[in-house]
Parts: sequence; structure tokens; C-alpha cells
Amino acid sequence: MQEQLRLTIEKALDEIRPFLQNDGGDISLLSIEDGKIVKVQLEGACVGCSVNQMTLKSGVEMTIKKYAPQIEQVINIEAK
Repeated sequence: MQEQLRLTIEKALDEIRPFLQNDGGDISLLSIEDGKIVKVQLEGACVGCSVNQMTLKSGVEMTIKKYAPQIEQVINIEAK
């Protein structure tokens, strides 16, 4: 079940990735908690970008929820 959800979320990220890469960024799936919270990490030009919260909510979260409606929240974990 967990592996299937991971594959589904990766498929959603693959849909978004070309748009992020177009702007010099990318995204990685870090973890899925309780089958409802997805933790991702924006990379490259997306780090520190002034619109990354908008990208995360309107682009990433919306697309993930389209593929996996049980997901309640997508959180960006800043790189240290």
C-alpha cells in the first residue's frame, strides 16, 4: 500500500517536474507520513524563490491530490 502510494506521488511529481526544471528548479519526494502528509524538497532555483509557496500549494499540492486524493497536506522541507 505504502509503496503504491509512493509510486502514485512520484507520478504526480513527474507531471510537475518539467515546469520546475524549465525555471532551473526541481523537486524530490522525502517522505509520506500516515498516508496523508507528503514532505518534499524544492531544489535548485526553487530554493528561496519568492513564489515557491504559491508553486507548492497551487501546483504541487493540487497535482498530488489529483493523483492521490487522500493526501491532506504537502510540506516543503528546506534544505539545511
